[in-house]
Amino acid sequence: MTDLKIIGSEEWCVFENLGIPAIKARVDSGAKTSSIQATNIKIIMKGTQEWVKFEVSPLQENRSIAIPCQARLVDRRMVKSSSGISEERLVVRTPVTIGEDTFEIEVTLANRDTMEFRMLLGREAINERYIVNSALNYQMQDFDDNLVNKLYAPYFKEKTGLKIALLASNPNLYSNKRIIEAAEARGHEIVFLNVEHAYMKLDAHSPEIRYRGGNILNAFDAVIPRIKPSVTFYGCALIRQFDNLGVYCQNTAEAITQSRDKLFASQLFSKNDIHIPITGFAKSPMDTKDLIKMVNGAPLIIKLLESTQGKGVVLAETNKAAESVINAFKSVNTNILVQEFIKEANGQDIRCFVVNGKVVASMQRQAEKGEFRANIHQGGKASIIRITSEERKLAQKAAKVLNLAVAGVDIIRSNKGPLLLEVNSSPGLEGIENATGKDIANEMIVAIEKKLRFSL
Repeated sequence: MTDLKIIGSEEWCVFENLGIPAIKARVDSGAKTSSIQATNIKIIMKGTQEWVKFEVSPLQENRSIAIPCQARLVDRRMVKSSSGISEERLVVRTPVTIGEDTFEIEVTLANRDTMEFRMLLGREAINERYIVNSALNYQMQDFDDNLVNKLYAPYFKEKTGLKIALLASNPNLYSNKRIIEAAEARGHEIVFLNVEHAYMKLDAHSPEIRYRGGNILNAFDAVIPRIKPSVTFYGCALIRQFDNLGVYCQNTAEAITQSRDKLFASQLFSKNDIHIPITGFAKSPMDTKDLIKMVNGAPLIIKLLESTQGKGVVLAETNKAAESVINAFKSVNTNILVQEFIKEANGQDIRCFVVNGKVVASMQRQAEKGEFRANIHQGGKASIIRITSEERKLAQKAAKVLNLAVAGVDIIRSNKGPLLLEVNSSPGLEGIENATGKDIANEMIVAIEKKLRFSL
């Protein structure tokens, strides 16, 4: 046992057969099998043998490098993650070089994107070869930054486009997929960032934003925020941090916050002579009767201050029903707006999609029979519409007042002319792209290019 070499808790590994010149591994004697970061995993047949094709991004701090690999499949194993969830992983066998030693090991292929290390070296690989001194690192061979950059120089892509971050929660949403497609189609690199996986360092000398696993996010030209209402506070804090780092944010934190506060937004619209349905707001239940009277009585609309997609919006058809609903909301300390009901709109509204001060598409939404909300998420049907110049100016002015570069502006036609209902800072693309046939995702990317004076 005395001739065993001492290794540290972190070591560099080389996989010559896989074409990986250097990968940093966490040495973990608690794990039986070694594992390596792998994506785009596909099983292929070579004669009668099963092989695996996969891609490895060996550098935690540069996810744009992906090395295509192939190895023979030797096993399928159920592996329990640190969170206790079991999943089947493919196992390959390949030579590894650590310092001067080269030997074969088994590695499971796993998505380690959220882990600090792209590889984990388990006890099967180190048994009877090494003794681990957890107080030390890189005892076998150390790769400094210059050497790593030299080894990976052939893999670095020449920058031909912008580097854009899409800051959202769900990469599978239609809108997010379309934005990624549009950016890539125009030659840009776009990365999906989950709002809740990012965190920040506040410091006068070196402020940072990091992503799960410690990856520092410092190379973006632009951020497209698609923040869902439940993470508005945290999402806007991240947008402000990106702004502090000199990154262009397509919608600012201030603009998003203002648009999400329906009361504040309504006050801004009134101040800037933007016509909205008569709206009331009160704190005390003692004022309920006069509040109802003030907005021309029932039927009337009652809205939660932070509602979206038509949720938290109620139609009260009689004064008595309105009183009951308003007082019920107030009894649980929920802030609401009371708004006149525009009967002549007949369950229809207009969604104008504004990008950099220009209406790029418009659709009419018709509510389902028996429903007053025309939102697509509430079953509304969308169709293309030709808007009037007055409606166009209203949409443009509303987006400008809130300082939103991208906005979904909802307008309703009334006997008094067009009225502004509300402005959405993360408008969905599916309904309006399908209704109009327009490539709105492309418009959003082109708008970023113009702002950054980028030309292909």
